[in-house]
Amino acid sequence: MKSPFQFLLSFLILSLPASHAQERIVPEKGIAIDPGQRAELQERTEDLGRRIRSIKWSYKDQPKAYRLIPDVEIFHDAVKTCLEEDTFYDKKDVEAAFQLLKEGEERYQQLAGGQAPWLQKTGLVVRGYESRIDGSVQPYGLEIPSNYNPAKAGGYRLDLWYHGRNNKLTELRFLRERKTKKGQFQPADTIILHPYGRYCNANKFAGETDTFEALESAKVDYPIDPKRITVRGFSMGGAVVWHMAAHHAGLWAAAAPGAGFAETAEYQNAFAKDPKPTWYEQKMWNLYDATVYAGNLRYVPIIAYSGENDKQMQAADIMARFMKKEGLDLPHVIGPGMGHKYHPDSKKEIEAFVTKAAKQGVHPAPREVHLTTYTLRYNEMLWATINEMGEHWKRADLKVKIDARDLVTVSVTNVTSFTLDIPANPFLEGTASPTVVINGSRLLGAPTAAEGDWNATFEFTAGRWMAVAARTAKKGLLKKHRLQGPIDDAFMDSFIFVEPSGNAATPEIERWTKAELKDAIYQWKTQFRGEPRVVLDHRIRESDIRESNLILFGDPQSNRLLARYIGRLPLQWSSSQIKIGNKVFPADKAVPTLIFPNPDNPDKYIVINSGFTFSRNGSQSNSTQVPKLGDWAVLDMSFPASKRIPAGVIDTDFFDEAWQFKISPENPNQ
Repeated sequence: MKSPFQFLLSFLILSLPASHAQERIVPEKGIAIDPGQRAELQERTEDLGRRIRSIKWSYKDQPKAYRLIPDVEIFHDAVKTCLEEDTFYDKKDVEAAFQLLKEGEERYQQLAGGQAPWLQKTGLVVRGYESRIDGSVQPYGLEIPSNYNPAKAGGYRLDLWYHGRNNKLTELRFLRERKTKKGQFQPADTIILHPYGRYCNANKFAGETDTFEALESAKVDYPIDPKRITVRGFSMGGAVVWHMAAHHAGLWAAAAPGAGFAETAEYQNAFAKDPKPTWYEQKMWNLYDATVYAGNLRYVPIIAYSGENDKQMQAADIMARFMKKEGLDLPHVIGPGMGHKYHPDSKKEIEAFVTKAAKQGVHPAPREVHLTTYTLRYNEMLWATINEMGEHWKRADLKVKIDARDLVTVSVTNVTSFTLDIPANPFLEGTASPTVVINGSRLLGAPTAAEGDWNATFEFTAGRWMAVAARTAKKGLLKKHRLQGPIDDAFMDSFIFVEPSGNAATPEIERWTKAELKDAIYQWKTQFRGEPRVVLDHRIRESDIRESNLILFGDPQSNRLLARYIGRLPLQWSSSQIKIGNKVFPADKAVPTLIFPNPDNPDKYIVINSGFTFSRNGSQSNSTQVPKLGDWAVLDMSFPASKRIPAGVIDTDFFDEAWQFKISPENPNQ
């Protein structure tokens, strides 16, 4: 059932200026369909929508049944979106729309009768879940083995398979494919999960969150062995595997990227183009470039594939170079004579490698762990966690080795706090308090638990390392996991667009902030395939502050929450000037945007006047979909949204590790 805020969202999208429709890049606009068919589809979609709203009411106090409603909604939403966006591309899409509505109606009847037979179905199955990010229902596909046994001892191996880029891959087309087409590989006794990934963003940002939400949804209903999950994909899907393997290496039993890209600069030949990459964009390449995380791949068996004549062999070549620097070799299968596709013999070789690794599974407690990161967004490897860094966007390393029963050696670079949480481990069994040597300094760690588990936290304080019972409660704010910026990080978890209810200080700010809100809604819907929650400032509840990142549009005069927070932010904003740190800008020409811990709940963000920051042109190539602004920025209001970055960026930079204003050495606007 649509909430009042979703109706507001629909109104805002429909009332966008015509120029937005002309600028639409993805998904492409489709063909005109028969008016009679459109009318029938519209009527049946609305009827199914009414039924879904009624069953939500009926099952609101029955969480097990309520959780399955997205398995019905995916059919309704896929057709509804195609009708709204005019994204039927051929007659098969229209036929598929009728088939999807039929299956949605059948599932509704089954669920209303207390049944969910699709949970026992083998072969190709489509499912859905409600995303915590924006409340949207997102689809995913499954391939269930023909001999599936829900009581299988030890659970099933699961392969995550990531699809390639397709500008026409609407939800309808994704479901149509996942209901009719098996994947590239068919390993025995394996469940294959196909994430939609929120369309074509190479599973970055909300697309990355989609992997884990879809996986958690599947784990509820299917026995999946968490130690035997692999990541696989081709083309854009190969790029996803490079990212997921390098950034989350400790989670996977194996990784098998096919083609794709692994970084930005070389793949894009970025420095040969105009405009040249900005200093801050280059710094934030360290968020997603798999190359600089290559050392993490020592913890996941990985095998790359390229066609002999495929230019995307570049991804495997550059990853091999970076892995070599870390003392690692990359197995690389090259399909003879192949372009951008698999060779049949190569597939056999790859499958043999992945199957062998999957049988062995993830080792949760190896004797040695080495984690490399550039941001606390990616701060864990098996039993080691980096809590705090010396400086974001510079390389941080945590190397830990259990040398003997009572000796743990640690080497750190650009790390100021870390935790070791080792499950029952024979290397430390029976040790009262292991000696820990950190960069040459010796100290005693916490005692091991009776069952052999060991949890110990260490902090660099007052010039020396100390063992602490838990992370020290320090004065002020600190950057930490999922609270480290930049602006785009706020859109990887639950967020709400907060609309101002008042009038801005000037007509220019009024027009600019309203246009930005509309554009942010439109771009989210178009590129991340969701409907952001939009709430007026005076209707924000305490639960919203507790559970969601708040994206505040307007100025301190128009937005009540912004007025409430402005005195507790590193920002001053009057009708005449904007001041961030020691920098002053004219308020009649410029407008600020930033990300900062919510003063009322420092475990969540507030963002001022920004949706996700990569430009519209970024949607044309996944390899350029990286953040385009830092933690804060001042923008020139005279530039339209489509040309604002980088030309309209007056200044941007990053807060330090305590969320305080600083000027980076690379910033030319000293």
